[in-house]
Amino acid sequence: MSTKILKSSHYSLMKFNSIWHSLGALSCGSLATYVSLKLLDRRQTHEVYREGETSCKSSWHHDWDRRKPLTSTLKGQANIIHEEAVALRHIVLVRHGEYTSSPDGGHLTELGRLQAHRTGQRLHEMGVAWDHVVASTMTRAQETAMIILKQINFDPLKMKRCELLPEGTPCPADPPQNRSVASVEQAFRRDGPRIEAAFRRYFFRASPEQKHDSYLLIIGHANVIRYLVCRALQFSPEAWTRFSLHHGSITWLTVWPTGYVTLRCLGDVGFMSVEELTLRRPRTIRE
Repeated sequence: MSTKILKSSHYSLMKFNSIWHSLGALSCGSLATYVSLKLLDRRQTHEVYREGETSCKSSWHHDWDRRKPLTSTLKGQANIIHEEAVALRHIVLVRHGEYTSSPDGGHLTELGRLQAHRTGQRLHEMGVAWDHVVASTMTRAQETAMIILKQINFDPLKMKRCELLPEGTPCPADPPQNRSVASVEQAFRRDGPRIEAAFRRYFFRASPEQKHDSYLLIIGHANVIRYLVCRALQFSPEAWTRFSLHHGSITWLTVWPTGYVTLRCLGDVGFMSVEELTLRRPRTIRE
């Protein structure tokens, strides 16, 4: 209580000094003096409030992928050369197009196919030479991938189908989902380890042997992509429900040799018209 009274008294005194300085400056007719005194008062006020601040900074864990130090040893004729990693790993995540519900994971609607086409065009315009393309094994992701591959001129036979990427519940959310605790727990136990394994499979720094930047395209699902983003940026994984991703949206992450990860874009759909944007499965079939 005494601390609050002291701060209140100090703040009142500062306001009185501010008014007194202002009157004095104006009486002298010096605008420069008035502005200088006001800036000084603001700085003093800021310093008072900073005394009560608490630090909420969290340090970045650079060795999150356990690949430090990033050097390899090459034996030469006369000495040993230490080679450092220099390449970037670009990971582009695409959500599948709009779909209808079915036992095999859902098929794209007419709009969903159009969304996939638009996304493929956008990826082609990026002018990227894709090193690898990976897609979830669910039908809607596979159909989206086939449409995109035509646009980016990537051989479908080279695309990998990953059993770790299907949709699921990566972990309990905070704030919690509108589901029973029991159902969330069951879903998390079923899907969580698999989705975490997907993160560990695809997110890591380039090795020193990699001399050029690489580009990986992953076509999957909203829950999985949101979780992967949280993990890559070292946010709380439980925050994965706090943002949404449109169908066909593009998310781009870059992994630097130092272990730093940057988010270039999240859920980009600027290449689609407003009428083409959807988030959830339609209640009625648009076909």
